Amino acid sequence: MTMSHELRLLPWTGPDGKPCFLSTDDSDSYMSRLADNTESVQLGMATELLDRALDMLADTDMQPDNLRLLATDLAGALRDTLRVATNRGHRLAAPE
Repeated sequence: MTMSHELRLLPWTGPDGKPCFLSTDDSDSYMSRLADNTESVQLGMATELLDRALDMLADTDMQPDNLRLLATDLAGALRDTLRVATNRGHRLAAPE
């Protein structure tokens, strides 16, 4: 839960790629629940992508284009996961 004077980093960015923040002290608000659900989906997708990546990397005949696509997907998943971790770390560090 964020304190009323703190902003919550949301798990998505604006159209220009800048971070989005939520100002609320209600962890059960619509936007808070949406952010929580989005974080959960992002982490689940990252887990699935990691499993797929491990399988693909075990294939010694992987084509360079497939490897490039995999790297792009992994970078996006890592970006999302770091945003979730940053947000949760800030929320844990906030005094009650």
